[in-house]
Amino acid sequence: MNTIDKIPTGKLGRTSKMVQTGVKVGGNYIKYYSKKAFDSSLTRDELDESNATDIYDGLKSLKGSALKVAQMLSMEKSLLPNAYVEKFSLAQFSVPPLSAPLVRKTFKKYNGEYPEDLYDTFATQSVNAASIGQVHRATKDGKKLAVKIQYPGVADSISSDLAMVKPIATRMFNLQGKDSEKYFKEVEGKLLEETDYILEVKQSKAISEACKHIPNLKFPKYYEDLSSERIITMDWMEGEHLSEFAKKNNDQVLANKIGQTLWDFYMYQMHHLKELHADPHPGNFLIDKEENLIAIDFGCVKQVPDDFYVPYFELANKENINNPEFFNEKMYQLEILRKDDSQKEITFFSELFYEMLSLFTSPFHNETFDFADETFWSKITELGEKYSKDSELRKMNGNRGSKHFLYINRTFFGLYNMLHDLKAKVEINNYKKYI
Repeated sequence: MNTIDKIPTGKLGRTSKMVQTGVKVGGNYIKYYSKKAFDSSLTRDELDESNATDIYDGLKSLKGSALKVAQMLSMEKSLLPNAYVEKFSLAQFSVPPLSAPLVRKTFKKYNGEYPEDLYDTFATQSVNAASIGQVHRATKDGKKLAVKIQYPGVADSISSDLAMVKPIATRMFNLQGKDSEKYFKEVEGKLLEETDYILEVKQSKAISEACKHIPNLKFPKYYEDLSSERIITMDWMEGEHLSEFAKKNNDQVLANKIGQTLWDFYMYQMHHLKELHADPHPGNFLIDKEENLIAIDFGCVKQVPDDFYVPYFELANKENINNPEFFNEKMYQLEILRKDDSQKEITFFSELFYEMLSLFTSPFHNETFDFADETFWSKITELGEKYSKDSELRKMNGNRGSKHFLYINRTFFGLYNMLHDLKAKVEINNYKKYI
C-alpha cells in the first residue's frame, strides 16, 4: 500500500481537496447522463461506484473527521447504496498510512523525542491505519507493544471539516432550522474527545476494569508513562479482526460464544455503567486463539443520561410500544414529537417511529434472538428504502429525536451488524448475571 508523505492540515488545503473531489463527482454525473441518453436501461450502479471511489479517495488523503464520517456512514447499510458501504467500510481499518519520515517527525512533535529513544524497538511501518490515527509495533523491556500515533492536524481541523460535511448531511437527512445544530455539536464534541488520547487512556482503563469479570473478554494494558495527548502505548494483542474471523468461521457454537460475549459486554455497559464504547465496528475487536473477544479502542465513549435511558428502554418493552397513550408520551420525552407539530406531522412521525422502534427493539422482545435471521435484516433494508424514497418525509422537518440518538443508535446498529456477521444467536438477558 502507498504511504502518505503529507496531510493537508490548513483549512484552505483541506477545502481545496474537497473541491477537487466535488469536480470529479460532477464529472461522473456528466458521464452517466451522457451514457443514459443512449442506453435507457443503464442503472446507477456504475455512477455509485465511481462516486464512492472518488469521494473515498479524497477523504482518505485528508484523514481525520472527514474520514471518520465516512466510517460512520459505512455502518448505515440501509441508508447508502452498496458501492458506498463497501468503499467507506475501508475507513474502518484499511487506509494509506503515513510514511516512515512523517511518522518520526510527527512522533517527535508530540513527544519531544524520536520513537527509538523511548522504545527498545519501533517499526516505522504501520500495521493498521484508520481515520484518526495509525498503529505501530514496538517493544520495551521484553513486552510487545502497540503504539497509536494521531495524524498531524486532526484535532485542529475537526470544526472546519464538519463545516464542509454539514451541507451534505443537511440535505441527506433533511435537517431544517437552528435546532439541527445540536446534532452537529454532538458529533463535533465526540470527535474532539477522540483526539484526546489522555482521555482515551483514562476511559480505556475505567471500562476495562469495570468489565474484566465478563467471561471470554480481554483488554490490553495501557501505559500512561509512554502515552501523551496524541500518542497511546498499550499491550500488543494477538488476534484477527472480527470481520475476518466471521468470514471463515463455520463453528456455530463458537459464533454464539463470541456473539454472547459481545452482547453481554454492550448490555453491561448500557444498563449498569450507563456509558458505552460507541464505536462498534469490526476493526475495534479481535478474536484470539483462545476464543476470547478483545476490545482495543475506547476513543469514543458515550454517556447515557437517565432522562434518555429510561424512556428509550421503556419502549423496548413490547407492551409499552403497543400502548398508544404511553407511546405518545415517550415520543415527546425523546424529542421525536414537538409541541409545534401539526396534526399531520404528529400522525406521520408517530407511525414512522412506531414502525422503526418495533423493528429495532425486536431483539429485546424474546429471551433469545438469532442475528442470522435474514427476515429481520430484509425488513430493516425495506424500511430504509421505504422512507428514503418517501416524498412526504422530504417535505417535513427532519430534526427529530434527542441528540443522544446519534451515538446510541449508531452503537446498536454497529452491534447488530457485527452479530449478523458472526451469525450469532444470543441470550438477551444473560448480561444480568454479571451485574
